[in-house]
Amino acid sequence: MSMFRLIALAGLVLWLALPARAAIEIREVTSPGGIGAWLVESHDIPFVALEIRFRGGTSLDAPGKRGAVNLMTALLEEGAGEMDARAFVRARDALAASFRFGSSSDSLSVSARMLTENRDQAVALLRQALHEPRFDADAVERVRGQVLASIRSDATDPGRIAARTFDRLAFGDHPYGSAPDGTEDSVSALSRDDLIEAHARTIARDRIYVAAAGDITAEELGALLDVLFDGLPETGAPLPGRAEYGLGGGVTVVSFDTPQSVAVFGHEGMDRDHPDFFAAYVMNEVLGAGGFESRLMKEVRGKRGLTYGVYSYLYPMDYAALLLGQVASANDRIAQAITVIRDEWVRMAAEGVTEQELEDVKTYLTGAYPLRFDGNAPIARILVGMQMEGLEPDYVNTRNDRIMAVTLEDVRRVAGELLQPDRLHFVVVGQPEGLETTN
Repeated sequence: MSMFRLIALAGLVLWLALPARAAIEIREVTSPGGIGAWLVESHDIPFVALEIRFRGGTSLDAPGKRGAVNLMTALLEEGAGEMDARAFVRARDALAASFRFGSSSDSLSVSARMLTENRDQAVALLRQALHEPRFDADAVERVRGQVLASIRSDATDPGRIAARTFDRLAFGDHPYGSAPDGTEDSVSALSRDDLIEAHARTIARDRIYVAAAGDITAEELGALLDVLFDGLPETGAPLPGRAEYGLGGGVTVVSFDTPQSVAVFGHEGMDRDHPDFFAAYVMNEVLGAGGFESRLMKEVRGKRGLTYGVYSYLYPMDYAALLLGQVASANDRIAQAITVIRDEWVRMAAEGVTEQELEDVKTYLTGAYPLRFDGNAPIARILVGMQMEGLEPDYVNTRNDRIMAVTLEDVRRVAGELLQPDRLHFVVVGQPEGLETTN
C-alpha cells in the first residue's frame, strides 16, 4: 500500500473513531537527552506523523539579511551530508517518506510523515537535512530564483500589497513590519555564509517543540528525538521583543491600477493567553469569521451586494496581537463597503451579540472542532501548535466546555473593550473613488 493511501486510510479510521471517543489521550514524553514532546499513540495504521517547530522563524534574520531564514529553510531538502539535491530526493522517495519545511514570522516548521517499517532510515535522513544541509551553489541559485519570482508576484497582488503595507505601518522596524521572504535586493545579496548563519540562528535545542501521532510508543519516540536533535547548538539567536503597535485610525490609500480595490483593515487584538480570549473568539465568529452567517457578510454582501466576500479574524502572534479583516470591492463601491464595516464595528461594540447568535455560534464551533482531528498529521499539527501557545494537553478535551461557558454578558463586555471603531485603520489598494489617505 502506498504512503498516500495509508495516510488517507489513517485519517478515515481516526475520523470514524472520534464520535465514540470520550477524549483524546495525549502523553507527554521526555527523551533521555531532555527533549520534550507530546504523543497521541495509535497502532491502527503503520504510519507516524511528526511535527517539529523551532520558535523564532524569520523574525531571527540577522540585521541587513532579510529573507535569509526563508531561503535557508527552502534549501533544507536540497541536499544534505554526502547527497546532493537529486540524491536526497531519491533517498526520501525510496523510503516513501514525506518531509516539508516552512518558515513563518514566529517559527520554522518541519512536517515529517513516515512508515513504521522505514522509520529509522527516514529519521536518519531527516537528521541529515537538519544538521548537514549542503547549500550547494546550483541549489541556492535555483531556489533563490523561485523566491525572487514569488516576491515579484507579490508586488503585483493587491491583497499582498495591502497586507504588507498594513504590517509596515503597524510595526515599523520590528521584524513583523517587513516581508519575511525579504526584498529582491536583500535576497539577491544573500551569500552561502548568510545561509549558514541563518541555520545557526534558528535551528537550536532551546526552542524546539515536537508532537507525534500514530504508530510509535513513548519509548520509541524518546529515542527518535535524541537521534534527530543530539548535536544541535544549545542556543540560537535571541528572540525578538514585543512589537509595539503604532497605527491609529484612518485610511491609507495605495494607488494601483486595478478595477477592484482590496482593503485590509484592523487594529490591536487580544493575546491567546488572555482570560477573555474565548469570549473574543465567539464574538468575532458572529462579526466576521462565520462565513455567510456573519454580520459583515450579511450586511456588506447579502443586503448591499458590495463584495463577494468579507471577513475578520483574531490574529495572535508571539509578540503582538491583531484583529484583522479583508474586503474587495469595485473602485466605485469600496468607500460604501468601508462605511458599512465601520458601522458594524460600532454596532457590535455597543450591543454585543444576540442570544440566538450566541447559541448558533456555540453549536457550530463545538460541532466543528472534533472534525479537525481527522488523521495523524492534523493531530500532530494541532498538538505542536498548542504547545507553542502555552496550552495544556487537556485543552483538546476541555475546549468545547470553554466555548459553552461563554455568556451573553461576556461577549458584550469583551466587544465593548476589544472593538475600537476610532482606531480601525483601512489600507486600500486600488483606485478607490471617494477615498484618500487620512491618518
